[in-house]
Amino acid sequence: MTITTGVQQAEAVTLRSVRRTYGTGDAEVTALDGVSVSFRSGSFTAVMGPSGSGKSTLLHCAAGLDRPTHGTVSVGGTDLAGLSEHRLTTLRRELIGFVFQEFNLVSALTAAQNVALPLRLAGRRPSPSAVAVALASVGLADRGGHRPSELSGGQQQRVAIARALVTRPAVVFADEPTGALDLRSSHQVLGLLRGAVHEHGQTVVMVTHDPLAAAYADRVLFLADGHLVDELTGPGRAGDTGFAADVAARMARLEA
Repeated sequence: MTITTGVQQAEAVTLRSVRRTYGTGDAEVTALDGVSVSFRSGSFTAVMGPSGSGKSTLLHCAAGLDRPTHGTVSVGGTDLAGLSEHRLTTLRRELIGFVFQEFNLVSALTAAQNVALPLRLAGRRPSPSAVAVALASVGLADRGGHRPSELSGGQQQRVAIARALVTRPAVVFADEPTGALDLRSSHQVLGLLRGAVHEHGQTVVMVTHDPLAAAYADRVLFLADGHLVDELTGPGRAGDTGFAADVAARMARLEA
């Protein structure tokens, strides 16, 4: 029991004094400016802020898709700064899953083949039963043979989630995963991400502009001009409307 509790409280991802700049001289832009934050194992965090506040840069640095100009990022206790590109790619395959607004499915592959792709890239032979279970878990047991063009936007995003979760990654990063979806599909996708946290102990970090989406999280971080400026802790009830209203009010103040 003690071991389990310790695992639940461990930090899955930690950023310390992370600064990310682009360009040089007069054209230099600071996307992140000394951000320090940790994401506990088995937690669901939403990241919000006005356009240009650094949300996606934070996500990309935390996931090892972008290297900070200064500061450190660690995933699963491993400092990413000292890793070669090959080792960094291997770590992402082993520990990290990605869900993006654009779905990023391979159009020539079926839903089942898209879900199996991370396993193939990791050099593992995909088990048809594991792929079938992953599709069934997102409500698409009967869509495995369909290509993305034959699926709705919500179905495509659920395939993308199955693909992200099939390897049971420790951390799932989601960048505006509901931005292109209708309300019903959004609730389905957010419920799946919430389920990854509560049923499998995975860590979810989600960038969103939608207070209703953020209300599915345990914690909401607010960025402005590359700085972490505010934080709210959720009530522990997915989609709580009162919490969503609090989130919307904080966002309105930042955007004023």
